[in-house]
Amino acid sequence: MKKLSALFSIIFLLLLAATTSAATLTDTSDSTTNTAQEAAALVYISGYDVSPDVFYPGETGTVTIHVTNAADTSVLVTQPNLIEPNFKVVNQGAFATATSIGPGQTHDYHFVVTAGGTDGTYFPLFTTSTTVYGANAIHSQITIKIDSTDIRASIALKPDTFSLSTKDRVNVSVVNPRSGDITNVLIVPEVDGATISPDESFVGTLKAGTSVQVPFAITPKKETSVTFHVTFNNGDNKHSTQVVLPLNIGTNKEEAEIIVNNIESSSSGTTLTLKGDVTNNGLTDARSVLVTVESPATPINPNPVYAIGNLEPDDFSSFEVTYAMTGTGNVPVVVEYKDEDGNVFTEKFSISTSGNTAVSGSGSAQSSAMPNGESGGSPPGMKGLGSGINQLPVTQIAIILVVIIALLVAWRKGLLKPLTDKFRKKPEKDDDLEEQ
Repeated sequence: MKKLSALFSIIFLLLLAATTSAATLTDTSDSTTNTAQEAAALVYISGYDVSPDVFYPGETGTVTIHVTNAADTSVLVTQPNLIEPNFKVVNQGAFATATSIGPGQTHDYHFVVTAGGTDGTYFPLFTTSTTVYGANAIHSQITIKIDSTDIRASIALKPDTFSLSTKDRVNVSVVNPRSGDITNVLIVPEVDGATISPDESFVGTLKAGTSVQVPFAITPKKETSVTFHVTFNNGDNKHSTQVVLPLNIGTNKEEAEIIVNNIESSSSGTTLTLKGDVTNNGLTDARSVLVTVESPATPINPNPVYAIGNLEPDDFSSFEVTYAMTGTGNVPVVVEYKDEDGNVFTEKFSISTSGNTAVSGSGSAQSSAMPNGESGGSPPGMKGLGSGINQLPVTQIAIILVVIIALLVAWRKGLLKPLTDKFRKKPEKDDDLEEQ
């Protein structure tokens, strides 16, 4: 009987121990589960990046989602997805396995997407989950824009007309009206029949809603056109546009215009001297102005070439050129000058004189050349008009002045008094006759 009682006691103790152990295991399991769920709840979406900033319709780009684990233990994250019917995820198969995110670490999910929608703003849903049973899913909406607006290229600065072999400045304007930045902006001109500097211009990044003007120097060799190719990147996608500039050849309305007037010619032995004024009647400076003569006249010392220097618009300067000439005929006067870019212009004026000993003030001038020495006519009355002072009757005016001065001198010396007295006495005699 005592043995049976002892057996029952042993069995009771074993059952009590088993029950206590099971209860302890259950409490440990519940504690572990609660800890894992708490850790899973500390995983969150810390941000995202979209490239390009704004998609063109049909363009492919990248959406990067940043998932951060703020817990003090690692968490397994699985099944990430980006849900938006207007954006197709190209690399969905890259996320088939779970990812372990360590304590305090961030993992980036890179989705390659293609924009299939029209212009507008879209809000794709990013979602993922942990491997912890009973933990909530992790999800957030992001923003992606689609815009078909293209950049604009135009010619912002150009002359009305271009001149052959003359350098002119042209500004190409690039405008980014989009709400996202564009990068690697490059402008490359293409032309046949002109030289352009620089060969290309790299702008780099053009911010949203901004513009830039890029200068080019163009020297035409013939009438042609220039095509400016503008390429740029939107994200990793390359785009291009272009603008065409016709190079119409004509007279530059803003260039310097040279006039020669107030011509005087004199001689001393075999040396002839030509004097006059050079005026800049244009809208830009005439630089490094030189005056000389050419065949059949021969420039000689002391002033074979007269250097004037710079002439601003509406400015003038006198010149004096010495030369020798056999026979009679017009004297070709040559005026050479440069513009701000160093282009050389030559103007020719034909001075008419009477023999080798021309009378002072008897000359006239008219332009007979184009820039860089190319022959061409000038409209009558536009250049080289003689001074109006030379047309006045100088001799008659001088005689009148001499007579007036002589009368004044005679009056002051009293030489005219007998004459004036004679006229004064006549009225007295008339008064005597009336008294009688």
